[in-house]
Amino acid sequence: MNPASRITELRTAIARHERLYRIENQPEISDQDFDRLVRELAELEAAHPELAGPDSPSTQIGDDRLPEFTHYRHREPMMSLDNTYDRAELVEWYGRLQRALRNAGLDANDLASTPSSRDSRRPEAQGNLFSQTELDQAQADRNERLPLLVEPKIDGLAISLTYEKGKLIRAVTRGNGETGDEVTENARTIHALPHQFRKSADAPAPPDLIEIRGEIYMTYAEFDRINAERRAAGEAEFMNPRNLAAGTLKQLDVRLVRQRRLEIIVYAMGACEGWNPGRQHDIIDAFRQWGFPVAATYRLAAGIDEAWTAIEELDAARHNFAYPTDGVVLKLDDRKGQKAIGATSKAPRWAIAYKFAAEQAETRLEKISIQVGRTGALTPVAELTPVLLAGSTVKRATLHNEDEIRRKDVREGDTVVVEKAGEVIPAVVRVVPEKRPESSVPFDFQGRLVALGFDAERVPGQAAWRLKTTDHPVQLHRQIVHFASRTAMDIDGLGKEIVSQLIEAGMVRDVADLYQLTVEKILPLERFAQKSAENLIAAIDHSRQNDLWRLLHGLGLPHVGAEAAKLLAREFGSMDRLATASEEELTAIHGIGEVMAQSIVAWFTTEVHRERLQKLRAAGVNFSAHLSSQTARNPEASPLHNKTFVLTGTLPSLTRDEASALIEEAGGKVTGSVSKKTDYLLAGENAGSKLAKAETLGVAIIDEATFRALLEITP
Repeated sequence: MNPASRITELRTAIARHERLYRIENQPEISDQDFDRLVRELAELEAAHPELAGPDSPSTQIGDDRLPEFTHYRHREPMMSLDNTYDRAELVEWYGRLQRALRNAGLDANDLASTPSSRDSRRPEAQGNLFSQTELDQAQADRNERLPLLVEPKIDGLAISLTYEKGKLIRAVTRGNGETGDEVTENARTIHALPHQFRKSADAPAPPDLIEIRGEIYMTYAEFDRINAERRAAGEAEFMNPRNLAAGTLKQLDVRLVRQRRLEIIVYAMGACEGWNPGRQHDIIDAFRQWGFPVAATYRLAAGIDEAWTAIEELDAARHNFAYPTDGVVLKLDDRKGQKAIGATSKAPRWAIAYKFAAEQAETRLEKISIQVGRTGALTPVAELTPVLLAGSTVKRATLHNEDEIRRKDVREGDTVVVEKAGEVIPAVVRVVPEKRPESSVPFDFQGRLVALGFDAERVPGQAAWRLKTTDHPVQLHRQIVHFASRTAMDIDGLGKEIVSQLIEAGMVRDVADLYQLTVEKILPLERFAQKSAENLIAAIDHSRQNDLWRLLHGLGLPHVGAEAAKLLAREFGSMDRLATASEEELTAIHGIGEVMAQSIVAWFTTEVHRERLQKLRAAGVNFSAHLSSQTARNPEASPLHNKTFVLTGTLPSLTRDEASALIEEAGGKVTGSVSKKTDYLLAGENAGSKLAKAETLGVAIIDEATFRALLEITP
C-alpha cells in the first residue's frame, strides 16, 4: 500500500477508535494497539511531510465533547501526554529533557531540589511533606540528577475544576483540550470532592482563581457492585471501570450519577491567580492540605535510575490499589524548568506516561461461539483452554466482531495471546502463527451463523450482525428478563429461571404475552404454589400502570437506555406521539443524537414492533407519561416549581432518592440543611434535629400524603 493510502486508512481507523473510546465508552482495541496506530501514522507523516496536516490525529489529543452539554473554554489548555511502553524510550526522553534544559540555559543546579525516592513519604503520613533536612540531604545526593516526580497513572476521565476564592464554581471535561463539556452538577455528587477549600494553618491561602486538574474514576468494588445488580436484573454488564466512570460523568440525569459512586484524585493545576509554587510536589502537598484527595503512592526521584526503581515499585504495588491504573507519569518536578522547555501542540515536553504492558497469557482457542444479545446482536466469543491470568482463571474472551476476527486472522485451534483489557474483560490480542495447526482454515463468520440457523444480517455501516427476527429463544429470554428488570417494568418475582420455564412451556413468545398469564396457567409450573403464583400475577398486573419511560426502556429500543427513555417520555408525553416523531423532531431534543433518532424511527416502523405495541395496548398497559413526568417537561405548571425542600426521617412508601427525584422532576430543589430559605420540610418517622429547626424557623412541615397531594399523584 502506498504511503498516502495508508495514511488515509490510519486516520480513518484512529478517528473511529477515538469515537468508540471517548464518546461511546466502548473501545474495541487496547490502548497499546491504539498507540501503535498513532505512532505508525506519525512516522509516515514525518517521512512524507507533504502528506501531513494540522488536523492529523497524530497532533491532536482527541475530543470527548457531546452536543448535549454546554461547552466551556479552559483558561489554560488541557494537554495530553506522550507515552511509551519501553524503558529505552523513557531514557531517551530523559536525555531530551536534559538537553532542552541546557538549551534554555538551565542545568540541575538551577532547579529546585527533590528528595531521592528512598526518602519519599506517603503524603497522608505527615504534616509538611518534606523537612529542610531532607531537602538539604537530597541536594547533596542529587549530583546533577534532574528532580522527577513519579505518579500512578489512574485510568479514568480527566477533569478541570475551577475554584474562585476557594469555592468550586465549575467542572469541565478535557474535551478537545481547548474547550470541554461542563459537568459541574455531576461532579458535585463525588463525595471526596470539596465544594470549598478546607482551612489549614499550614496550607497556602486559597488563590483568587485556580484550575485544579484531576482524574475521575471508579473503584473496583463499586464497579463490581453495579455489575452484580445488572446480572441480577438480567442486564448486560459494563466492560471496565474506566468506561463506566466516563459514561456516568456524561449522564444527563444527575440522579443516576448519584447512584454510582465516582471518586477523584487531583494532581496538577492549570491557570492560577495569586499563587506560584516552585515545585510540582508543592502543588500536591497544598491540594492535600486544602482537603483534596491526592495519590498516596507517588514517589520523588533524583534522576532516571531512581525514577525507574520507583516505576518498578509502583508496578508491583498497583494490584493492591482500589482503582485501575495503566502506568505511571513522570514529570520534571521544577516548575521553572517546566516553563522553560514548554510543550508541543499536543503534550508538555517535561512529562511522559510510561504505560504498563497488560498482563497476558498464552492458551488454546478451542472454539468460537456466537452470543445472542437481547437486541439480536450476535457477538463472537473465544472459548479457551482455561488459563490463569491476573489472578483469575480465564475461560472465555471477547473477539469483538467479524472485522476484528478477520484483521487478526483468528481461527479455531489457534494458540492465542489473551490479556485483560482494562484489567477486567479478557480479550484475544493476537495469534501465535508458528503454533498454528496445519489443518487450520480461516473462520467463516457468516457461514457459522448459517450453520447455527441464525437468520441474520450485517448492520449497514457497522461491524455488527443482528438477527432479522425476534423469536430466538436466547434473545427472547434476555428480552423478557430485561423487560421485567428493576430499571424497566420492575416485575418482582420474574427472574431468569421463571422466564426460562415460561418460554419452555410455550406460554410466552413475546413480552406482551406476559399480560395474558393467569394464576391457573402458571400454577402447574415447577416452584409455584398458590401464593407465589398469585404474587407474580399481581406484580405483572401492577406493572400495567407504570410510567411510560419504564415501558420504553423495557422494550429495548437500540441505543435507548433508562435516562433516554425518561427524556423521551417527558418530551412526548405518550407512546403514540413518540411513534410518529420524525428524525428532525427527535434530534431537536437536547440529549438525543442522530444515531439514536434513526434507531427510534426505525424501531417504530418495524411491523413486529407495531404488532407488539398493539398487544400491549389491548392488555391495558399504560402508554402515557405520569403527571410527575409531564410536570418535569413543563415545571412552571407545578406547585413545586422553584420551591426548596429538605427531607428528614423515613417516609412510608418513598425512599429519599425517589422523593428527591419527584421534587426535581417537578421543578423543585432539594438541599441538605434547613434555613430561612427552605419552603418545605418533608418529614417521616424518626425525624431528627432538622424537624426542630424547621419548627423554630417557621418552615412548613409536610408528610408524604401532603407531598403527594402537592404533586397530584397517588401511591
